[in-house]
Amino acid sequence: MSDRPVPPVAALKPHSYERHGVMIEDPYHWLRDPKYPTVDDPEILAHLEAENAYFRAVMQPLEPLVETLFAEMKGRIKEDDASVPVEENGHLYQWRFETGAQYRKWYRRPVGGGPEELLLDEPALAEGKEFFKLAAFSVSPDGKLLAYSADDSGAERFTLHVKNLETGALLPVEIPETMGQPVWSADGRVLLYTVVNQAWRPYQIRAHVLGRPVSEDQVLYEETDEGFRVGVAKSQSREVIFLLTGDHVTSEVRFVPAADPFAIQHLIAAREPGREYHVDHGGGALYIRVNDTHKNFRVVRASLTAPEPAYWVELIAGSDQRYIRGLVAFQRFLALEERHNGLDQVILRQADGTEFAVEFPEAAYQAGIGATPAVDPATIRLEYSSMATPATTYDFDVTERRLTVLKVQEIPSGYDPGDYATERLMAPARDGALVPISLVYRKGWTKGRGKPLHLYGYGAYGLGMSPSFSSARISLLDRGFAYAIAHIRGGDELGYGWYEAGKLDRRHNTFNDFIDAARFLEAEGYAAPGGISASGGSAGGQLMGVIVNEAPELWRAVVAHVPFVDALNTMQDASLPLTPPEWPEWGNPITDRAAFEHIRSYSPYDNVEAQAYPPLMITAGLNDPRVTYWEPAKWAAKLRALKTDDNVLVSKTNMGAGHGGKSGRFDRLIEVAEEYAFVIDAFGG
Repeated sequence: MSDRPVPPVAALKPHSYERHGVMIEDPYHWLRDPKYPTVDDPEILAHLEAENAYFRAVMQPLEPLVETLFAEMKGRIKEDDASVPVEENGHLYQWRFETGAQYRKWYRRPVGGGPEELLLDEPALAEGKEFFKLAAFSVSPDGKLLAYSADDSGAERFTLHVKNLETGALLPVEIPETMGQPVWSADGRVLLYTVVNQAWRPYQIRAHVLGRPVSEDQVLYEETDEGFRVGVAKSQSREVIFLLTGDHVTSEVRFVPAADPFAIQHLIAAREPGREYHVDHGGGALYIRVNDTHKNFRVVRASLTAPEPAYWVELIAGSDQRYIRGLVAFQRFLALEERHNGLDQVILRQADGTEFAVEFPEAAYQAGIGATPAVDPATIRLEYSSMATPATTYDFDVTERRLTVLKVQEIPSGYDPGDYATERLMAPARDGALVPISLVYRKGWTKGRGKPLHLYGYGAYGLGMSPSFSSARISLLDRGFAYAIAHIRGGDELGYGWYEAGKLDRRHNTFNDFIDAARFLEAEGYAAPGGISASGGSAGGQLMGVIVNEAPELWRAVVAHVPFVDALNTMQDASLPLTPPEWPEWGNPITDRAAFEHIRSYSPYDNVEAQAYPPLMITAGLNDPRVTYWEPAKWAAKLRALKTDDNVLVSKTNMGAGHGGKSGRFDRLIEVAEEYAFVIDAFGG
């Protein structure tokens, strides 16, 4: 990329503050619009647009490659794709894409035959909008009404509507500032939903009675703790509605009968810091997954009349060997999502206490419970993929213990799983921990040949990165890349303790694991020195920020999507949407000096220094409520000012989108194609 245009230079404006006796200088603080979430400061917008113009200019020579990659990726998407129908309350529900459409249409037809109905037309709702996202889709138990919500800015503040499915007309129900899936009462006359406050925190659960003005909606529960967020859910039995509140590590659940949402609420267990529990109801009992005696959770049973901990009956004890991640209470059995030694398992537990695991065809994969609305099903829906096997939907016969393939993700341009190979490696971290790595490549790729390798990581919130399939990734594999996922601490791949070992004052383990995994891949011949590109987003973008500060020589190129890189400043700003709820994850640097010093020791923006950095691509969303646009903007500005190399650094802000980037299924691929073109170019391809 020679003869590149001159990048924009952000002004330096003195700004400082003192905390715990330490003076922090922040000369790019001005990039935060004080009117946020409104962003209309002309100087800020001009700088972001200048960065976008520079991005386009730098990427212009790569446009043919971007177009080729996009065409490849689009060619792997079945344009007239459709979901496997899901049966619920006498109807089969299905979404479908029409050829060329960016968004879905939603349909249903009666079980046993009858005319098909178009329930919701996303392309029509999205027409003329730069961004569109459907969030909620919930049909009333009698099948007559549809509650749905959508966002057209990327700010994740959804407006809730109710549609009469018999007439096709919208009811006079338009509720802004909602989040999450609404829940219907048993008779379909009351709709429970959550609303967010100015700080984008879901803080109230309200009930709308059909036929009454929205202004009369009753608040069923309000959470006053700024660190807690509320939600609402219905049990698998459809008999109970749960009113949920909690943060990342502490839960509190109440319930009411679905037949009477305004009834007296029953509290299952009052909040205790660090006690996390999740509840379902089926077969006449409550089933609770709770971490009170073991961090990997146990399962207990309770009654609706005596749900308190004193009356819990243990069914499955906590164990180092089985990490219990999810639970669905069907009428005759429990379905459990677990991880054993980092591998996904689906376990069915019968009423007599006997258990068996669903057997899947590969040694490394991602698997979980899919849409199974039935209270007492003969089969359950399962979703499966691996790094080489496209997404597969199964029905599992509970009696026969047999998997039936319902759908395999079709790759129209052609794909043979036999052309690719996967490996599972264990990389020693500097403290002796063994970090799993999932690896995929096209057969014929041989280690020790200096071929490029791309390494992905996340490592936060206990969100493990399973070895799943990506059709877009094939564009790298077919160009000679190996693709690896480092299952670093901070995720939960090896149990809840793996998550705990990468949070709060142990956060450096996450970064060390990723760097040590890269060095292991080099040492074992999977990559040549300096022959690894890396990417991550959000908290994984923070990871990218740390690794380029601490080990810049390792990376041929790094892509950081919506990166949480201004961690020290953000975690001291309680006015931001996610700061108080995030303190259990990162620490509270306002009140805790040790947390302040620890975050300060790794916060990527605060640790940029005068050194050589690898080529960098940074992305952001102007309307992003999770990682605010100014974090990547400030980081890019500081990097430009201090880095000593001539490597390219581009920063792109989606001016009409949020945390997830563009919303259409093809528009998203353009951004992936840009990322891959940037990486391929860094290797001289």
